[in-house]
Amino acid sequence: MSKHKEIPPIPVLDGLFDTHSHPTDHRFESDREEMLARMRERNMLTVCVGADMASSAESVAMAKEYPFIYASVGVHPHDAKEFTEADVPVLTRWLTEEEKVVALGEIGLDYYYDLSPRDVQKDVFARQLDLAYELDKPVILHIRDAHGDVIDILRAHKSRLPKCVVHCCSASWESAKVYLGLDCMISFAGPVTLARSVNLHEVARNMPLDRLMIETDSPYLAPEPVRGRRNEPANVGYICQFIAQLRGMDPQEMCDLTRENGKRFYRIK
Repeated sequence: MSKHKEIPPIPVLDGLFDTHSHPTDHRFESDREEMLARMRERNMLTVCVGADMASSAESVAMAKEYPFIYASVGVHPHDAKEFTEADVPVLTRWLTEEEKVVALGEIGLDYYYDLSPRDVQKDVFARQLDLAYELDKPVILHIRDAHGDVIDILRAHKSRLPKCVVHCCSASWESAKVYLGLDCMISFAGPVTLARSVNLHEVARNMPLDRLMIETDSPYLAPEPVRGRRNEPANVGYICQFIAQLRGMDPQEMCDLTRENGKRFYRIK
């Protein structure tokens, strides 16, 4: 008898929108076309998210090549120490001249790894928030062990705050209510499917449906049924099904709702 746990099939849902993924990542090099084919079979959309200037350029190129992929560009807090003012005109050109570049991000603060000094992270985060406001583009927020400082910075920008999504939500319900009060969207990734994620279950169960988005952050953060494996966009079906069950909803209804929320946030027609 096999010791391996049988993996349930990805729920059959039409039109899923994985609102945050990294399909340019090197972990897809051996089977990228097969991974993309699984997306086509499900009539999916995704946003390929940049994390530094190089990966942002790759995201723009991928979005140009595939009609069901859009792009975001920006400098992640890990790479904030590499950010220079010379990056600003390049980001501006992508955000204003490339039709399929739909957001600035992912940007924010990461105090778990602290790969850039915290004062630098804050400065680069604030600079990119200002740029997004000036260009009227939505923002993808990366927040790890830094909710207090992110909320302080968002509040300081309240009169000039672009539309934001809290990517891969890790917030408590109390913090989530603050983000909702700042008109943010909230997006859930694989961690929401874990039995121990009771705080995330509370947020997903109670937040307004018109602010809810779903994502994989693939190849990272695989949901429970495929935990420990490389993640991919099609696995957003597990996340959609799980949140639908939390809310007592039909999974296809949740799929349709989160697709429309994602399209509205990213202004995709």
